[in-house]
Amino acid sequence: MVPTGKRSGPACARNKGAKEAKGEILFFLDSDVCVHTDTVERMADRFARDPALDALIGSYDDSPSCQDFLSQYKNLMHAFVHHKASQRACTFWSGCGAIRKRVFEQFNGFDESYKRPAIEDIELGYRLHGDGRKMELDPDVQVKHLKRWSFWGLVKTDILYRGIPWTELILRDRHMPNDLNVQLSQRVSVALAFLLCGMSLFGAIWWRGLFLTPLFAILFLVLGRYWVEFADWKERKAGLLWTAAIVGVIIVTAHFHNMHVLIPPLGLGYVLLLVRHRYQYRSHGWVYLSILLAATFTALCIFSFIYVPWHYFVFSVILVFLAVVLLNTQFYLFLAEKRGGFFALAAIPFHLLYHFYNGVSFLAGTGRYLWKHKRLFGERKAVPGVTAPTGPTTGQTL
Repeated sequence: MVPTGKRSGPACARNKGAKEAKGEILFFLDSDVCVHTDTVERMADRFARDPALDALIGSYDDSPSCQDFLSQYKNLMHAFVHHKASQRACTFWSGCGAIRKRVFEQFNGFDESYKRPAIEDIELGYRLHGDGRKMELDPDVQVKHLKRWSFWGLVKTDILYRGIPWTELILRDRHMPNDLNVQLSQRVSVALAFLLCGMSLFGAIWWRGLFLTPLFAILFLVLGRYWVEFADWKERKAGLLWTAAIVGVIIVTAHFHNMHVLIPPLGLGYVLLLVRHRYQYRSHGWVYLSILLAATFTALCIFSFIYVPWHYFVFSVILVFLAVVLLNTQFYLFLAEKRGGFFALAAIPFHLLYHFYNGVSFLAGTGRYLWKHKRLFGERKAVPGVTAPTGPTTGQTL
């Protein structure tokens, strides 16, 4: 064990560990992963067969440890991104990644300005890629992800520790690869998610809630099942309270807009969610309740379709939504294959939210980068004969 003396973040800790390592290959693993029986062997074999290989990264497997919905959704998303990415990697990943020690030392390791888990591994990968080093991704080198995600933890991590600093890194190096989470389809999805939110807000104001009430009714039944069923008892109690509150709001709104036919399936759906998990996989009752819940959901969709205003603007919103879904069809099919069609359906709202706050992260990161760059330029300009740097600095984020 190599002490760091104080809490300095994973970049500093990994650098210290790498300095003490005696081997020619440095193998990095996150603390919340478990290797497969052949992970290390596969890593070693790839380096032995290819002397020109500078770094190799692996992948999450498609069977995450935590069974709650958010953890399954997020960890499976990571696995999908790894499995569909280009074999010629454009960055590094310390979750399961190996690099030749001499290369690591030549590039001064991880940037220690990142004081907490962020994108220190991605930043190192950008420097390696910029120098033309050979990095590859092997999806057959796998580890199991053990991380349990909460909703706010997921959003906080994606925005503050990933999205914003990654945007600054892209602007610093003037490099946005068409790979991983920043490939072209994802950038278009972000733009469409912003457009969809803007159009939905306009529709909600124009029709005074009439436009969104049926859609929220459907959304409740899609997501409510997972709030209630895929969590431990403490979280399930909170889920029951949240779903009860949401049902109440939707019922009041439906009554206010004379959508009374939506109220019975909403109430019945909530009751089914309360009792269904008690019979899960234990008797024929679970099957009957599942059929009844599916019928309730179908009826709610039909009634909602009747109440949605017949207007070209509404159809435009639906077309934008379908465009986002089509752009991400491969991901939803992957989820359906691994966890079933209803799971994939429930993932769509979370995925839309993911695209939306990725756009927020990009805007915030761009603003932060410009502010820091302008401040640095002003400080340099204040010193006679010194100009601000115009290009990327190795190991430093402007």
